Formats: sequence, C-alpha cells, structure tokens
Amino acid sequence: MAQILDGQALAAEIYGELQREVQSLRGRHGRVPGLRVVAVGEEPASYVYARNQERHCRELGIDFDTVRLPREVEQGRLLETLEELNADPAVDGILLFAPLPPQLDQQEAVRTIDPGKDVEGLHPVNLGNLLFERSHFTPCTPGGVITLLKRHRIPLEGRRVVIVGHSPVVGKPAVLLFLAEHATATCCHQWTTDLGRHTREADVLMVAVGKPGLITADMVRPGAVVVDVGITRVEGKLVGDVDFAGVSEVAGWITPVPGGVGPMTVCTLLSNTVEAARRHARQAAARAS
Repeated sequence: MAQILDGQALAAEIYGELQREVQSLRGRHGRVPGLRVVAVGEEPASYVYARNQERHCRELGIDFDTVRLPREVEQGRLLETLEELNADPAVDGILLFAPLPPQLDQQEAVRTIDPGKDVEGLHPVNLGNLLFERSHFTPCTPGGVITLLKRHRIPLEGRRVVIVGHSPVVGKPAVLLFLAEHATATCCHQWTTDLGRHTREADVLMVAVGKPGLITADMVRPGAVVVDVGITRVEGKLVGDVDFAGVSEVAGWITPVPGGVGPMTVCTLLSNTVEAARRHARQAAARAS
C-alpha cells in the first residue's frame, strides 16, 4: 500500500516557517508583504479561491486585497489596473485569476505584470529564466510538487520522471524544474501514442490533465511515486486523474485528491509573495544607502 504524500500537513509546516519570515521582515525592514488578487467577473469559484487566499494571508500577516473588475471590462482598463499595482510600493505580489472573459487577452495581461511581482511565475521573463535556473519565482503548482517531493526526501537525481500534460502553467515548467534536479524528464500529452508504455517506465509519475481516472494501476511501475495534479468534480466529489484506489495498491508514494498538490500550490504562491517582499526590502535598503 502506497504511503501518502500529505500536502496539507506539509503546507501547514511551511506556513509556520513563512510566518516567522514575515515577522522578521516587519522587524528588520518595517515591511509587511502585500498580495493583490485581480478578479474579473463574479465566478463563484474565484470567490472561494480568494477567500482561501485571504484566510491564509491573514494568518501569516500578509496584507491581502482583491481588486474586482466587472465581467464586461475592456482590455485597456484591465491593463491600467495591473500597471497601477505594478507602481504601488505596498504591493509585492500580483495574482490574476484565470480564465478571463473572452473579450480579454490573457497573455497580454500576464505580460503587463511586473516580473518582480509575478508571484505565479508565469510572466514570459520568469518562465524563460527557468531555462537558466534563474527565475524570480517558481510556477506555483510544479514548484509545489518539487517541494512536496524534496521535503519527503524522495530522490530525484538520476530518476526517470514522466509528466502527463503539457500545459504552459504546469506540465512544461515541470519539465524544466525536474531537469534542474538532475532527473530525466519525459513529457507526454494527448497525442502521445501508447501512454502506458511511458508511464510504466517512470520512477516518478506526475499527471496534470483533468481527465478523471486516466491513470490506472496497470499503467504504474510498482513502487513508483505518483503525483496527481488533476482535480475534477464528479457527482459532487473532487477526484484526480489517477485511479487512487487501484494505483495506491501498486505505487510506493501517492498524493491524495484533495489534500495533495492543491495545498502546496497555495503554499508556493505565498512563499513567492514573501520572497518578493524580501527582494523589495533589499532593493529599498540599497537605494537608501
């Protein structure tokens, strides 16, 4: 039976560390980290997500606020809002909820965010710098996965990692992050032929597709580490891309859904926000000296 990679418990541990860092920033630099969420429209999921972010920020001592724009907002007004947040010295991190309404260009909006405040790690500058292992911020979901594995002392160097899903938010950045850990990374997607042949070779299998039950026990190498990033609501329950009951009989480690990768994604976002505040405090001190 597989051991559980408990993201909820690890996130709680890391939040304790972040709380101490926030207190140190306030004591040494008089700075309170500031996170701003930009939400367009009134999607219920966005409201729930924002409330969860706000709760964690309040607990950590991070200044949090949500900037709400109407669903019919024009591109120019959205970009103006982002530029205002870029210029606000009290703001260390900017999070733009996605997807945006169809009249808005999401890529242009992301490019407008100051890379030094892009705590999601999705600005082209930050994504490009992943190639050189010099990015300001790690993309939250794949970064959370790496932290989850490393904090559980799961070796990555020299291991065969297979990632199913090639999105620019999760799959593609994950390839670069695993390569930085000296793993051998393969990225599969909907056009990959004989998916099971690849997944059965994985020491670490990461799945991020959004297709419930895609990975079954016969597709997993015995003893493998299985990380399920997928999350879909089916008949009122949240399920992942992995058949948890079957795969947990084969794998050595497995993440639950919910409670695995999700908490680590939020944790990474807030870690990036604290890191942004630390960078801005250093820059302000350098200008003052």
